Amino acid sequence: VSAHRPGLPGSRYRSPESLLDCAAKAVAEKWAFERVEERFERIPEPVQRRIVYWSFPRNEKEICMYSSFQYGLPFRRGIRLLETGCVENVLQVGFHLSGTVTEPATSSEPEVTHKVAISFDRCKITSVTCGCGNRDIFYCAHVVALSLYRIRKPEQVKLRLPISETLFQMNRDQLQKLVQYLITAHHTEVLPTAQKLADEILSSNSEINQVHGAPDPTAGASIDDDNCWHLDEDQVREQVKQFLSQGGYYGSGKQLNSMFAKVREMLRMRDSNGARMLTLITEQFMADPRLSLWRQQGAGMNDKCRQLWDELGALWVCVVLNPHCKSEEKSGWLKQLKKWGDMDVCPLEDGNYGSELPNITNTLPQSNLWNPPCDLHWQDSHLQRIISSDFYMSPSYQREGESLLFNPQGLPLWLDHVPTACARVDALRSHGYSREALRLAVAIINTLRLQQQRQMDIYKHQKKELLQRGVTSTTNLEGWVGHPLDPIGCLFTTLTETCRVDDDNSMDTGGDPRPPVYNHVPVWGSPDGGESYLTLALEVALMGMGQQRIMPEGLYAQDKVCRNEEQIVAKLLELELDDLLVQTLRKQAIQLLEAGPFSGLGEVIHRESVPMHTFAKYLFSALLPHDADLAYKVALRAMRSVLNSPPDLHEVAFACRYPRWFTLGHLESQQCELASTMLTAAKGDMLRLRTVLEAIQKNIHSSSLIFKLAQDAFKIATPADSPPDITLLNVALELGLQVMRMTLSTLNWRRREMVRWLVTCATEVGLRALVSILQSWYTLFTPTEATSIVAATVMSHNTILRLSLDYPQREELASCARTLALQCAMKDPQNCALSALTLCEKDHIAFETAYQIVIDAASTGMTYSQLFTIARYMEHRGYPLRSFKLASLAMTHLNLAYNQDTHPAINDVLWACALSHSLGKNELAAIIPLVVKSVHCATVLSDILRRCTMTAPGLAGIPGRRNSGKLMSTDKAPLRQLLDATISAYINTTHSRLTHISPRHYGEFIEFLSKARETFLLAQDGHIQFAQFIDNLKQIYKGKKKLMMLVRERFG
Repeated sequence: VSAHRPGLPGSRYRSPESLLDCAAKAVAEKWAFERVEERFERIPEPVQRRIVYWSFPRNEKEICMYSSFQYGLPFRRGIRLLETGCVENVLQVGFHLSGTVTEPATSSEPEVTHKVAISFDRCKITSVTCGCGNRDIFYCAHVVALSLYRIRKPEQVKLRLPISETLFQMNRDQLQKLVQYLITAHHTEVLPTAQKLADEILSSNSEINQVHGAPDPTAGASIDDDNCWHLDEDQVREQVKQFLSQGGYYGSGKQLNSMFAKVREMLRMRDSNGARMLTLITEQFMADPRLSLWRQQGAGMNDKCRQLWDELGALWVCVVLNPHCKSEEKSGWLKQLKKWGDMDVCPLEDGNYGSELPNITNTLPQSNLWNPPCDLHWQDSHLQRIISSDFYMSPSYQREGESLLFNPQGLPLWLDHVPTACARVDALRSHGYSREALRLAVAIINTLRLQQQRQMDIYKHQKKELLQRGVTSTTNLEGWVGHPLDPIGCLFTTLTETCRVDDDNSMDTGGDPRPPVYNHVPVWGSPDGGESYLTLALEVALMGMGQQRIMPEGLYAQDKVCRNEEQIVAKLLELELDDLLVQTLRKQAIQLLEAGPFSGLGEVIHRESVPMHTFAKYLFSALLPHDADLAYKVALRAMRSVLNSPPDLHEVAFACRYPRWFTLGHLESQQCELASTMLTAAKGDMLRLRTVLEAIQKNIHSSSLIFKLAQDAFKIATPADSPPDITLLNVALELGLQVMRMTLSTLNWRRREMVRWLVTCATEVGLRALVSILQSWYTLFTPTEATSIVAATVMSHNTILRLSLDYPQREELASCARTLALQCAMKDPQNCALSALTLCEKDHIAFETAYQIVIDAASTGMTYSQLFTIARYMEHRGYPLRSFKLASLAMTHLNLAYNQDTHPAINDVLWACALSHSLGKNELAAIIPLVVKSVHCATVLSDILRRCTMTAPGLAGIPGRRNSGKLMSTDKAPLRQLLDATISAYINTTHSRLTHISPRHYGEFIEFLSKARETFLLAQDGHIQFAQFIDNLKQIYKGKKKLMMLVRERFG
């Protein structure tokens, strides 16, 4: 209520609430109305009105919490309905609110009015009904609109006392009139019920007459009723069951995570429905039919399900660690957890079925939920003092010497298993005790600081010995990053929440969430005035990420480490680094570098320690603008790959454990990204580039990753709009050369791409780089790659133009390419001879050398197809006699069977014979014996014979030779030998085909005999030979009557 103070026109002051309202608010929130009625014999009507008035919920955030996931659609729609005047006829009778909400008409739907009714008690909505028929966990937009109307416009709501109070004031006539009017207004709905009740009341023995008084739905809850918000349990079960049935796909995993977030929201509001909803969710998780299936198959659940079970377990830890829950309530939860844990289908910590404790009951390390008396409690007096005061310190005279309770500055410590201590922080924060959570978080960080300092002191005494040995067995078997309870994430979130600048309009707006904005908030009670909760958050994140810890067992645990690292880094990237944060960053980075085996960035670490690549990439990028030397020192230290360090003799037994690094591919890619980030930053600085290059060559052992780094460096070094950076280009080239050496003797499907890229890179670097790779080709390329890709590309017109070479430079490059070509041809003539000849064309001596290499290799190491290819090339280049020689050599390697009439070499044979024929009678006479010896296919031989008789030999016109111009006779050499061989081939082929012929091939066979006859007739006595041949067939194959009949019909 506002009022104007006299004398100060226009100014507004809020007058203090009346004592009646103060008392009514307190009673309305804490006491059931029945208790008020029992306590006082007669309550004045004004008092009743104020209690009823204040009993409705007062906080819009509570309505939002029960209407949608994270300020979702129903809540926003409800606000819109309210603000557009769609809520009418609002009436509050006692603890019952009713009204109508009209949905405006749309293009497809007419206007609809819904009746809405809400019951409430002690500032909580206990039941809702709406005419829209909503079936969901949360309230519909119409319930939201009516609720917000009552919160925002309470003075516009007609308020009546509970109906029983109104009836109490009526006499008999008034009561009868009320009943009869009520029946008349709603006779179809209430008449049967009214008659039934009247009959029971008039019967003295009826049950209704044994009870004093009558129920009143508007009078609020009774003393024995639970005071909790309305939650549709059936809908919770149904939706969880539905989401689980989708296996975490189609957005169901996101929906379940939203339900978990809703549980946390309820816990923070200290709403008992948080634990109630979590119980309902867990029951459905335990009833998931896939659990039995996985158990039967001995298989593990998928990653999405594991993540959901992890969150489920973490929520139960928060519930069980509620610092202000009743002991019987806590005992009930623990019994329920044990009951679930005893079920056969309960999955284990890693999501698989084995011998470990179940996930749900094993989430609190060092506490056994099977044994409720041993569970964690909050009764420790030191702990109580920590969370209850910002100024709890030890007296100054007690600060000398060691203390388990306070650090040397007198600030309190909390010595506990770190994830368990952080679980306490999470529980405090989750249940709305944010100030207490902050105090405990600060005490934990002070403890971690002290431990870090003492670890550094220990290392200083052991440093010399450890550095000499180069190995350590010191490690943390339990890492904080990737732990099921997410201790580092919990501390970071707790500390940053208090520094976050809230967006007041966040509840009413939709769309994507805005990135958080943080301010420094000084640490309460801190003797150092420059310390803020934000600097503490950064410090603890760096300490946790830098913890030297052993890689956990199992695929899921390792994957969780990677995911948790990325989550923490994503949170760190939201911080805008100012001077205070940079100071914290530098200090912690230096400490991590100097902490020896206790830090993942120490000089000596355990050989199975989790690599620091992801963390170091963040540190490098964050430190680079402020302290480049420190940034490079951190990143280069993290580049090491402990997996590949040679094991000492006493550690050889560990070698067999390597296969358990299931996330090795991810870790290597992170190492590559760190290296790429450093290369990019070091552009133009030769000294730093050389250092980074050495680290890459020493620590990265995957050729594909080094190739990626080379490509990244090349891309950065050659921007489209500015000159190339030669320092980075040289690094790219050196990395490319390393890739070539690594993949030279191994199979790699990207090898061809790698070779082409290297030539491109060397071309960008310049002439000397190209000369170098040509001269040292045997260490980088196979002979085939060197000739067909490298030398061919280097000698291409485009390369010459790109480099703008003068004549001496072009000659130098060409000379190197020819030398390479001859060396490759000697080493691998089968695959390189043709390329060598092509590359040596312009140099007579080199060309002759290459040709001699081919001739020398032809008899032993080359196939007919390779020789035919080179022979055709020779003909094309104007060397027909050399082409003939190579073709003749090719024929000696060929063997064409009688039935190979579609062999790919047939075209080469025909070409070779045509070449010989064109050169002259001598060459034809030389090649025909080779053809007869190598080719046994009748159709091919007849084709050759036909071509040789069509034109005169020697038409090529070789200088110095005479050409008679006469056609050659088949009766004389050399064609007589070819004709005899062809006839013989036809006879042999005929007998071979008749051995396995089927009736469907008879027609084809008759055509074959027709072609044979054409060849027979080329001989002088050919018709006699063919007739004898047919007679022999009829005699030998007379059993094939149908076929022989066809033969007679065609050939007589």
